[in-house]
Amino acid sequence: MPRYGVAWKGVSGVRYEEFCRAVENVVESLPPKLLERLNGGFNVIRRKKEDGDYLLFGEYVEDPVMGYIVYLYYGTFVEELEGATRDEWLEEIEETVVHELRHHIESLAGVDDLAVEEMLGLA
Repeated sequence: MPRYGVAWKGVSGVRYEEFCRAVENVVESLPPKLLERLNGGFNVIRRKKEDGDYLLFGEYVEDPVMGYIVYLYYGTFVEELEGATRDEWLEEIEETVVHELRHHIESLAGVDDLAVEEMLGLA
């Protein structure tokens, strides 16, 4: 059984409902202290998200009204992981959750090291 207890069934690819369960399992496996002040939680959006020439797997948003929120874009996973194994899907889900959570933690600490790393990687 996969690391987070998600049993995958059915056709190739990961159905939306299975994806949401996998995200939930990853988030629930994290220490609750890391999720403090993430008042908007983790939200799965069915569509893909483009930012210029890039597709985003996830996005951390600080909104003065809505608060701190993480979005994961299922459509991007579908497009980018076409033909991938379910283990590869789980790995990418976990990496994306942790990546976006790092944005949140750094934001609370008043640093933006990950955003700088991302910009250097895209240059």
